[in-house]
Amino acid sequence: MNLNPFSLAGKKGLILGIANDSSIAFGCARLARRMGAEVVASCQGEKARGFVEPHTRPLGIELISCDVQAPGDLEAAVAHAAGKLGTLDFVIHSIAWAPLADLHGEVTDSSREGFARAMDISCHSFARLARLCVPHMPAGGSLLAMSYLGSNEAVPNYGLMGPVKAALESMVRYLAMELGPGNIRVHAVSPGPILTRAGSGIADFETLMASARAKAPLRRLVTLDEIAQLSAFLCMDAASGMSGQTIYVDAGVHAMD
Repeated sequence: MNLNPFSLAGKKGLILGIANDSSIAFGCARLARRMGAEVVASCQGEKARGFVEPHTRPLGIELISCDVQAPGDLEAAVAHAAGKLGTLDFVIHSIAWAPLADLHGEVTDSSREGFARAMDISCHSFARLARLCVPHMPAGGSLLAMSYLGSNEAVPNYGLMGPVKAALESMVRYLAMELGPGNIRVHAVSPGPILTRAGSGIADFETLMASARAKAPLRRLVTLDEIAQLSAFLCMDAASGMSGQTIYVDAGVHAMD
């Protein structure tokens, strides 16, 4: 029995999707490291490394490149992390993308190619990641993916990412069912809007944030640290009885409809 279940000390994790120091993935990696975990994290490519590494290196986080669309990249990232860390206790997937033309347009007008790429990068890559990581999680562990309220209700300007995130949340439930016998827990974390590189691609994002702030029972937006805190908890032994959920950290916005 773990005498301190509210800890990440000694745990080992892979976190995918850092774009800069305001990324949700970066907030999760920073907190996990400060709580004693060993962390390998990824950015999309060598171009991004120059922006990301100055923030990860001082924290003792090894940064690798991983483009989930590139053949072999995801396999190489997991193999590198497992080789360095030995095993994996938690894996966080914070990757989402859609072509701007499709994201800013109507869902009915979305292109077949754009929808397929958005689904592959934002949803199916989580299933591929799970398949690759499971052999390195012999004692079980946690898999997390990042979602958004637009999966469950129609949000103006969120476009085709709503159906994509809905598929991701369904994926979480199926992975939880399939991987549960191996003591692997799977969750979607659904943050409220914060100003990240991904968020800035949504049309009229300032209005979306203002609406969320006005609608939230807490009358504010959540912070990067609050998203990281929930994610960290779900990776702890204290959350060992939980799986298959979409858990909101949005100042209560989701409860208001």
